[in-house]
Formats: sequence, structure tokens, C-alpha cells
Amino acid sequence: MTDYISVALRQLVTQRALGACEYCRIHQTFSIYSHEVDHAIALKHGGQTTPENLVLAWLPCNRHKGSDLTSLDPLMGEITPLFNPRTQAWSEHFQLEGGLIQGLTATGRTTLFLLKMNESSRLQLRQALASQGLYPDLPKNLPNG
Repeated sequence: MTDYISVALRQLVTQRALGACEYCRIHQTFSIYSHEVDHAIALKHGGQTTPENLVLAWLPCNRHKGSDLTSLDPLMGEITPLFNPRTQAWSEHFQLEGGLIQGLTATGRTTLFLLKMNESSRLQLRQALASQGLYPDLPKNLPNG
């Protein structure tokens, strides 16, 4: 087990995610900071530095998630696992309405809550991009990161 992520592994994760955050789906093109390749299950919880455990995350999503695996579902108040892009389908836990991300499940609601995915400034950015057809999918003429 190691925390070193090689250049080749970073490229694989970025390409697999098509350059978009695997939590909020903001594309690297629209971030002033590079998206981060990080562990879905942190090393301290037994996660490994393998393609099966690495995700591409926008800086705000990654900072809010940290090494957490769970949080409280804001609706039910119960400890609930966070969304894991490596083992779960985004569309089963979230849906988009313009730039607003809705949680469809306890996992979706909990992830939205902990990662603060609908925080005002983040929501405004996604709404502006969505109004131009740039979120969640990129037009064919933009780079994929």
C-alpha cells in the first residue's frame, strides 16, 4: 500500500472520468485549480492506490470529503455511506435539474450535504454553465482535460 500516484495512473483516472469531477461533474476546463486524483476509500481506512479506488475530484468536493466514508443523512439523521464513484452509478443517487443536483437516495442526500455540492457559488457556476450547454456535458469542440 502506498500513497504515491504515478503520472500514468493519474492520466488513466482523468481519462476515465473524461476530465470531470466524479462527484459534482464540473469539468476541469471550468476550474482554476487542477482536479485531484484521490482515494475513494482513504488509505487510513484500508483503501489502496489502485485504479479501482481512485477518483477524479474537483478541489471543493475533495476538500469537503476528506477521508470520510459516511455522514448523517440530512433527511433521516442516520449515519449513511457516501457515494463511491468506483462502485456506484451516479444516476442512481443523483439527478440534475439545470445546475441543481438532487439526491435520490440516502447516499445521494448525504454526499450532497457533506460535500456541499449545492453551495450557492457552486450552484451558480453550474447554472451558468448549464445555461450555455456546458454542464454536465461538454460540447465536442472543448478539450476533455
